[in-house]
Amino acid sequence: MTSLDSMRYRGKENYNGKAKSEDAVHIEKKIDPEFSIRESPLTVLIENSLHIRAIYHIFVVILLMLFFDTVIYDLVERGKINVGLSVIAYGFGDIRRGALLWLFEFMIAILFFPALKLYAAVGKHVEKYPRASQGFVILGISGLVFLEGALIGVPIWNLSQKHLALASSVTVTCEMFRLAMKIHAVAVACGPRCFGKGPPLPSFQHYVYFIFAPTLVYRDQYPRTKKTRWGVVLFHFIEVAAIIFYNSFLWERFILPYWSDYGKQSRVEAGTVVRGMFACVLPGVLSFLCGFYCVLQAWLNAFAEILRFGDRLFYEDWWTTSRFSRYYRAWNRVVYSWLRDHLYKPLAPRTGRAFSTFIVFFVSALAHEVVLALSFGFFYPVLMTEFGVLGVLMLPLTSTNGRRFPNVFNLFMWLSFFFGNGTCLTADNERAARMLKIRHELTSIKESV
Repeated sequence: MTSLDSMRYRGKENYNGKAKSEDAVHIEKKIDPEFSIRESPLTVLIENSLHIRAIYHIFVVILLMLFFDTVIYDLVERGKINVGLSVIAYGFGDIRRGALLWLFEFMIAILFFPALKLYAAVGKHVEKYPRASQGFVILGISGLVFLEGALIGVPIWNLSQKHLALASSVTVTCEMFRLAMKIHAVAVACGPRCFGKGPPLPSFQHYVYFIFAPTLVYRDQYPRTKKTRWGVVLFHFIEVAAIIFYNSFLWERFILPYWSDYGKQSRVEAGTVVRGMFACVLPGVLSFLCGFYCVLQAWLNAFAEILRFGDRLFYEDWWTTSRFSRYYRAWNRVVYSWLRDHLYKPLAPRTGRAFSTFIVFFVSALAHEVVLALSFGFFYPVLMTEFGVLGVLMLPLTSTNGRRFPNVFNLFMWLSFFFGNGTCLTADNERAARMLKIRHELTSIKESV
């Protein structure tokens, strides 16, 4: 076993109260390679390595220093304490409208289950007639497309008609895609069962469990832990709240000062954009790491603990890799597993591995651009260029060289992370500034008329 696997094994011993032998762990992986009881890599590293725990403490200290810096700045410049609350309040904006959109998405996801039950009840009688069953399959696929079209189309139409604040828009659009992927996973797994093939359909309780479970791959059963550790749940939610403040401090103190006046001038110099990009590199990487930790470590582990979901391997140690192919598989295993099972594997035998890989990258980049365009109110395909073009080109470049020169290409990957996040953050601020400029011009036109 590698050092990380060894620490994960010791973490499993601490979690269950008794150790499993290596042979038992190996047999368990053979039985179900997709899911098993295991902790997240960072959970294992923080619990078992004093060095990683010290790095964690360093990030906590940085948060405290940003807090003190913001408090002092607010007292000196404004005479009152803000501590980033204005950025958070502006970011979430109209929470009521965002909550209503999420409730619509959730009701569509719940409505899918009785529709599936009704389809299965009719399908058992239709299967006796081959021609009728073929038409019934087409009817089922059409119904699924309509339901997912409504789930995705209505929020997109609503957000395009009237802009919603950034954080609320990101939440609504990410949940839109998450629930659509959940429905698709259940439909693919349970479609043949509607005609009496395979085990019976899942219960409503298990379906709701899957809706909230931190996975996009459907199974009739998941490995479960013995109990919910509510102290761990509370700790992870505190981490989520702390990271929200962390990002608000980064934006207010290091990013917004460079972009607050952007777009107000009649002409923008190229040097201003370049200087802003380099100014956004370090806070951009910090924001990227905070976002990764917030969603894939704190948020998903909190829900896994509440639901006693045993498999916490939501990501792997992507920070050590020297190949982009492994990075894309390791950085977000939750989404990667869905793309692998429901996009890459069905396409690869028909279109080939190269074209299937390109389709996966294109769909992923397009989904990211939809989230950003609806959240900022402006289409600016920087992320699509980085994912769909540069990301694909990096696969063959680092495939062999990454193995031959792991240290050099790990350095190269981190360099690309720094510049990539700086570019994305610059583009996001530029699109936000342009959006505000356009709105200001439209308001001026309306007032003059």
